[in-house]
Amino acid sequence: MRQATVYIDSQALQYNLNRVKQLAPNAKIVSMVKANAYGHGVKDCLAALSETDAFGVACLEEALEIRALGFKQPITLIEGVFSADEMQTVIEQNIECVIHQQQQVDWLIAHKTAYIAQKLKVWVKLNSGMNRLGFKIAEIIAVINTLKAEGFTCVLAMHFANADADHPLNEQQRAQFLHIKEACSPILASCCNSAAIFKWPELNFDFVRPGIMLYGASPFADKNAHDLDLKPVMTFTAEIIALNTIQAGEGVGYGSHFVANQETELAIVAIGYGDGYPRAFPKQNHVAINGQAAAVVGRVAMDMIAIDVTGLNAKLGTKVELWGKNRLVDDVAEANGTIGYELLCRLSNRPTRKQI
Repeated sequence: MRQATVYIDSQALQYNLNRVKQLAPNAKIVSMVKANAYGHGVKDCLAALSETDAFGVACLEEALEIRALGFKQPITLIEGVFSADEMQTVIEQNIECVIHQQQQVDWLIAHKTAYIAQKLKVWVKLNSGMNRLGFKIAEIIAVINTLKAEGFTCVLAMHFANADADHPLNEQQRAQFLHIKEACSPILASCCNSAAIFKWPELNFDFVRPGIMLYGASPFADKNAHDLDLKPVMTFTAEIIALNTIQAGEGVGYGSHFVANQETELAIVAIGYGDGYPRAFPKQNHVAINGQAAAVVGRVAMDMIAIDVTGLNAKLGTKVELWGKNRLVDDVAEANGTIGYELLCRLSNRPTRKQI
């Protein structure tokens, strides 16, 4: 049987949730489990996150999956409802909505009696510079005042565009958020994602929304998971299925992209872009064998990669860590010109999944 395997470490997930509690001790935690828990598998992750205060998802379908698995915590739809007929379902299922445009306000008010009776909060999104969703500063105060007058409990929410870097927009977004928070006082507030939780503890307020940090990857380009005292939750492995020795001048793989300059021991590993392993690699990429780095050589194929195992005493059946505790997913992503979020989310269903 092909041995490509994704291992999910529940204890690491619990550890990372506790890191959030340490960093934001006075805030409630909305654990982001959208996109199938960032590719980790919602079913495999929810039990380890059972002590979270709430869950965050992108759409109603994701919320209903959580309810079907028996979890009762509040759920926040970060993009809100997509149609008026979803409102009744969110109310029945104890799901809270983010409101980011006027049509959603109208749908909410039309269902206000039932929504308020369920003691559901409404999250009002400020567009302070991300320019995706939300009300601009000139209109949001009126929206919040209208909702408060109708009897809703509001949470002022915002998303930083550059929390992972030093950028002039950070101060603009921060200033706008604090201005609206003061103008609409009293109001609950939430603006911190993973990067902001680390960077601006004074902005943690009532709710924080950790995502990538829960899964043991870094939201920063210049700090890795170990720097932040996070533990990788996913370990992605495969096995060596063939060993070859090639001589100087011989190539390997499609296009003979790699040509050896000396005698080279190669191992062929049963993994490829059909499993979700990335192909591009503008920079040199590595895997880990028994904690040692081995270079990926030649082009990644749909089902196989070649790695240079010269001097590593590799054998048939040796397990290769594609990413995990030794080879961090963020390092693989950096070599591929992307981010760890993408690699985690785009894994296919072909690898076997196991909890450890």
